[in-house]
Amino acid sequence: MTIIDQITELMPTLLEQTGIMLWIVALALVFGGICGLILGLLLYVTRKGGIMQQTAVFWIINILVNTFRPVPFIIFIAAIQPLARQVVGTGIGSDAVVFGISIAASFFIARLVEQNLMAVDPGVIEAARAMGASPWRIVRTVILPEALGPLVLGYTFAIVALIDMSAVAGIIGGEGLGNYAVSYGYRQFDPVVTWTALFIIVIVVQVIQALGNILARKILRR
Repeated sequence: MTIIDQITELMPTLLEQTGIMLWIVALALVFGGICGLILGLLLYVTRKGGIMQQTAVFWIINILVNTFRPVPFIIFIAAIQPLARQVVGTGIGSDAVVFGISIAASFFIARLVEQNLMAVDPGVIEAARAMGASPWRIVRTVILPEALGPLVLGYTFAIVALIDMSAVAGIIGGEGLGNYAVSYGYRQFDPVVTWTALFIIVIVVQVIQALGNILARKILRR
């Protein structure tokens, strides 16, 4: 069997696993993206000099993010299996994978959001405060719109990181293209599976990055 024949035979399975990977990433992005946005906003508005300065709240969230963000995902997803059983009813499978990636992404995205919001011109915020706008009104009408372009790029980067995380899903029985490449390519010494899966992942990442760049440019031109 030639390499072309082998790739042709593998393609339906690889495309199925690609779909599973994208589904896991999409769900994790929704849950982790929302939680990360909330945490990042709280870090920004409650920090010293922020529009809703609350030192205690800031330090609690900051310590939480700093504690869990650096933990390697392969260790993190194994460590939270007991919590996954309580929340989603199982510590293995795709549901547990989505749960684990969502939590890990929350802390990772929180720091991305905070850093992007820090780039907003303080003068614009002060002008809104001088006009009597409430803190949450400033967040909705000034801070988020001003930071929207960088946030889109940040979330694009986060999606790529989630694809990376999804490859670890196999250790708790999850599926996806990355896990398929490890299980049927690397462990079974089949370079065709490994390199074909790698090629598909690279294409997916390039498309996502290109779409993110285009959207960010359109927002920044407004």
